[in-house]
Amino acid sequence: MPFPIQRHRRLRSNSAIRKMVRETSLSTNDLVYPLIVTFGKGVRNKISSMPGCFQISVDGIAKEAEKVYKLGIPAVILFGIPEHKDEQGSGGYDPKGVVQQAIKAIKDKVPELIVITDVCMCEYMSHGHCGVIKDGKVLNDQTLELLAREAISHAKAGADIVAPSDMMDGRVAIIRDVLDEKGFDDIPIMSYAAKYASAFYGPFREAAESTPSFGDRKSYQMDPANRREALKEVSLDIEEGADIIIVKPALSYMDIISDVKDNFDLPVAAYNVSGEYSMVKAAGKAGWIDGTKVMMEILMSMKRAGADIIITYHALDAAKELNK
Repeated sequence: MPFPIQRHRRLRSNSAIRKMVRETSLSTNDLVYPLIVTFGKGVRNKISSMPGCFQISVDGIAKEAEKVYKLGIPAVILFGIPEHKDEQGSGGYDPKGVVQQAIKAIKDKVPELIVITDVCMCEYMSHGHCGVIKDGKVLNDQTLELLAREAISHAKAGADIVAPSDMMDGRVAIIRDVLDEKGFDDIPIMSYAAKYASAFYGPFREAAESTPSFGDRKSYQMDPANRREALKEVSLDIEEGADIIIVKPALSYMDIISDVKDNFDLPVAAYNVSGEYSMVKAAGKAGWIDGTKVMMEILMSMKRAGADIIITYHALDAAKELNK
């Protein structure tokens, strides 16, 4: 039926009607807050490129987690900065490593909070790459054993979910096998299945002190030009035992989020990465945009694209808005 019988503005006339017919909703239950834990005591280092975010030592991480939980955010994801790095990434699977200690501290203080752990070698390797290096090349199969050791150390420390982010082929299968073998068959794997070699990660490299000392990560992370390849990556990870799929980054990869949601019957997480966060913060501080409104619009758009879960550094600010 044409205008004037059809008037779409009728359903936009006031806020009550707009809320009633709204197609997509966003709540604190959708959010996961990343925390970066470091060595030392009493450490709370500002991250200059990520305003409002900090490197926090183990003794302060539980207090931060409690703040997250009180805002209604159900989960955090942990990244670690060890005191010493080496070519085997031993800090990643050390039972007394910073992440392992942080898991225990959080679960002791806030047992109801879901603790997800990032499983990767980059923060623990002296060269900053995500795997074992030989002759300047990242070795896939030799890295898998280290990832499995890291995942099992997180599970033993009390992690609720492990999230491999390295993009080595076969890592979900070996992590699933070792978890099951060691009696952790109930621990889900949240796989960074479609992780692109993105320039949007820039600020996080400062935050996690994980910039590669040579080269880049294009030989193992995905080419930003590829769309169909993401479905191949996701399909393989599901076959290997992934329970939740992550698409990373999120803002420039809405098509990938939508494709994954349309093609697979698993929960989809969108990782709203550091560069996306920092752009909003910088533009908001400069007065070029309303930072709060843009933040909420971006997060809503990720839900609209198909994300069930949003991992975001905006989580605290977004929760405060949602709780008003």
